[in-house]
Amino acid sequence: MAIFIMCGKYSLDAVKKISADRTQKTMELVKKHKGAIKGMYAMLGEKDLLFIIDLPSMEAAMQLSVGLSKMTGIAFTTAPAVTVEEFDKLMG
Repeated sequence: MAIFIMCGKYSLDAVKKISADRTQKTMELVKKHKGAIKGMYAMLGEKDLLFIIDLPSMEAAMQLSVGLSKMTGIAFTTAPAVTVEEFDKLMG
C-alpha cells in the first residue's frame, strides 16, 4: 500500500451538491479501489479538500481520482507521498 494526497477544488455545481451522502459515496468508492482513508479535511484557500488515502497502486490512485471527479464534479490533484524518513532512505 502507498499513501496518496488528494487535493480537491469545488466547481460551482459541486458546491451546490455538498452532502453527507456524497461523503459516504466517496468513502465507498475508496473501499471499492481497496483503499483506506487516513484523513479527510475541508480547507479554506486555494484548495477546498485534502484527502490522505492509502491505496494499493498508482493505477488505483488514478482510477479513484478520476472516479471521484466524475461522481462529484470536484477537480482532484493526486500525488504519491512518502514519509520524510522513507525519503531520506531513498536519497541515501
